[in-house]
Amino acid sequence: MEFAEPLDLVALVPDKNTKSSLEALLSRPAALGTRELNSRVIPHPNRDAGVFKSCHEFLRPLLRLASRALVVFDREGCGGEQDSREALESRVEGNLARNGWADRSAAVVIDPELEAWVWADSPQVEAMLGWTRNRAELKEWLVEKGYWNLESFKPHRPKEAVEVLLHFAKKPRSSALYQQLATRIDFENCQDQAFGKLRTTLQAWFPAP
Repeated sequence: MEFAEPLDLVALVPDKNTKSSLEALLSRPAALGTRELNSRVIPHPNRDAGVFKSCHEFLRPLLRLASRALVVFDREGCGGEQDSREALESRVEGNLARNGWADRSAAVVIDPELEAWVWADSPQVEAMLGWTRNRAELKEWLVEKGYWNLESFKPHRPKEAVEVLLHFAKKPRSSALYQQLATRIDFENCQDQAFGKLRTTLQAWFPAP
């Protein structure tokens, strides 16, 4: 991996959908509450399990090129599903610290998967996923299909909920769609803990001017 200039941030992610989403988020410094960043988002060839097990080795060549390192992956599919999100993050951060990234790296584990971030409390989500009625009707529809619990503020099976909705709307699931969602939706009221950690970490590292 070679870059023309030093980076503020390098982020390692498991796939193109997460790459597109994170790049779109990082392009919105005002919404995130950070300054503008010179960053690169890199997908790991072995997806979630590769990020979880070998991120510290993968990122070693960038120790002197990037000021900070961020590792993002899904809890589901990483190979460590028996542990909590917090335990997985702690393990990864320990590996990063022991391999040169002490005090300048962080791990964000999305539980259960990236699509949990799609279901932000934003009216644009349903429209972008192809749903033409209101969110209450969408929730009822997904509850009937077993992807959303009545007492939850978002689907407990977020990926399957996205897939069945896109199938219903005859829309393709693509990296471009994830990029559009991350570019346009309002995540000010997002209650996802992993997203909250991502945001507060970036704000601490790169405070807004």
